[in-house]
Amino acid sequence: MMDPGSGIDWLYLSGIGKAILLGEFIIIGPALWVFFGILGAFLITRGITRFIRHRSNTGASAAGPIKDITIGGVHIHHQVFGIVTMFLSGLLIIATGATDTPLNVLALLFGVGVGLAFDEFALWWHLDDVYWSRQGRKSIDAVAWALVITASVRAVLDLFTVFEGVAEAGNMWWLPVLLAAITVIPAVICMLKGKLVTGSLGIVYQPIGWIGAFRLAKPESFWARHFYRATSRRRARSQRRFGTDYSARWDRWRDLVGGAPTEPPAGH
Repeated sequence: MMDPGSGIDWLYLSGIGKAILLGEFIIIGPALWVFFGILGAFLITRGITRFIRHRSNTGASAAGPIKDITIGGVHIHHQVFGIVTMFLSGLLIIATGATDTPLNVLALLFGVGVGLAFDEFALWWHLDDVYWSRQGRKSIDAVAWALVITASVRAVLDLFTVFEGVAEAGNMWWLPVLLAAITVIPAVICMLKGKLVTGSLGIVYQPIGWIGAFRLAKPESFWARHFYRATSRRRARSQRRFGTDYSARWDRWRDLVGGAPTEPPAGH
């Protein structure tokens, strides 16, 4: 076996590849606890709201602990609880200088607050109760972006941690360069192809970025405009794949997660 300081140790390199495939470079810390809080709060909240909606549509009485919260006849949206939770947990993080387990707990609570607030993102965007309308799909997108951004920040911090460890070792200067290349280059290609979510997720889990980098670009993206000729087969395939059916497929996924919107009455 070669000394990593004198050349490329291919056995060691294969170990790095295995670690990437298994996601072993991902470090569980406060930012990842925020991610778990957002995801958990969103899934639980959507499950509850869909249950309440189904019960209301069937005409069943609102019995039991799972029901809308009203104070003085005013419906209290769950974004209110999310904003309060973010405020209190964020304040405690700053005021107490929490570390280790207390910091992770507060980070989880902060993520719960973000999940509750962003699940009603469409309501603050439109200043109207559009939760179950077509406009309400913006909330699904907002939560998805919050998850992607949170995970991406965590992944970048993880890479810096790996770089620091390598720098202390002092004899594997090429490892940070390699990790940066296999992470950043595919992510940038995805961005140029108009695949912002795929590129962001590729920073978190590199194989996603590799797959997105090799797949077709969106027809209006920088990559398609500069590398797909107007009459090429790739441009034609891109236009077919990302046409009207593409948006309809994503809407079906949004509805699967968040619930199908209520269609407006005829003539409205």
